[in-house]
Amino acid sequence: MTRGADPAGAAIERVRDGLAARLSGRWTADQAPAVEAASAAMLAAGAPLVIDLSGLARLDTLGAWVLERTRAGLPQGTAYAGAAPEHLILLREVAYREAAPAARRRRLHPLDPVAGLGSGVRSLGRQGLAGLAFLGEVVAGCLRVLARPRSFRWPALINQIEQIALRGAPIIMLIAFLVGCIVTQQGIIQLQRFGAQSYVVNMIGILSLRELGVLLTSIMVAGRSGSAFTAEIGSMRMREEVDALRVMGLDPIEILIVPRILALMLALPLLAFLADLAALAGGALTSLVYGGLSLEAFAFRLQNAIGLRHVLIGLIKAPFMALIIGIIASVEGFMVEGSAESLGRHVTASVVKSIFMVIVLDGLFAVFFAAIDF
Repeated sequence: MTRGADPAGAAIERVRDGLAARLSGRWTADQAPAVEAASAAMLAAGAPLVIDLSGLARLDTLGAWVLERTRAGLPQGTAYAGAAPEHLILLREVAYREAAPAARRRRLHPLDPVAGLGSGVRSLGRQGLAGLAFLGEVVAGCLRVLARPRSFRWPALINQIEQIALRGAPIIMLIAFLVGCIVTQQGIIQLQRFGAQSYVVNMIGILSLRELGVLLTSIMVAGRSGSAFTAEIGSMRMREEVDALRVMGLDPIEILIVPRILALMLALPLLAFLADLAALAGGALTSLVYGGLSLEAFAFRLQNAIGLRHVLIGLIKAPFMALIIGIIASVEGFMVEGSAESLGRHVTASVVKSIFMVIVLDGLFAVFFAAIDF
């Protein structure tokens, strides 16, 4: 068959119910000029048509798209007739869709802020319930691990502890050291006005052990390890690896989440203790440089200012903060959809929510320990 054979055509005929367009020839890309001419002839009819496809020799994507465009340009009531099944499939795939009309601009209402607040509270409640439900799944996964210790992925736990604690310790200790230097330096400057610069030891000791060390550590872990958890789980969601685990009869909570959360709860107290030591070292160095307080005098006054309870307060907080970070990071990871934009959005949400909840939890602990005079 030559290239110019079976040119596209459309014969407009009057039938009992109105007008019909009987198509013929090859409605394909190599017949584009003839296809456009036949489309113009149908549009010139200016009335609803029955488009009869029974005489088509061949139809490709271009022909189907022109037909759909023509049908959309004709009055309502235009329909196809005599189409082969393969033609109907192609026409459905290239269905002509007009752009959605622009939404009408909504006028502001005085109660819009109140409605926004209510919507935010409702969303926060849903997220809280989702977090509690996920915590229940994690607890159930831990119980299954205790029932079958041999099924637990110990190498994954060790690897996560290495990633969180061993590789995260240098940067966390450095930041705690610098913050300890800054807080001590500012404390000395203020206390010198009253001739009480030696009391800066009490300040930096209690502040570091009770609040500063564990809070700085938790914020750093939320930004470093929490975001990594969300990104890893989210990437597995995008590649459907989580669904593959379920198909193989494996529990994603037990395989992916339990080792990560246990590693966080083991590593965060250790990192918090190292951060305490680094902050105290920064305070001692700054006291020596700015306050003229020797290291021996700093250590002696520190021993009198703090007790074991101050150390325990910071270490008691750490596992709970680790649990909060792990739950939020995992929930956000499982909420990732199939796009890079969704992954970035949920990683950001994971870090922001984790830091916010860590600070809230630290405040609750402060109120609790003050209430019991501990």
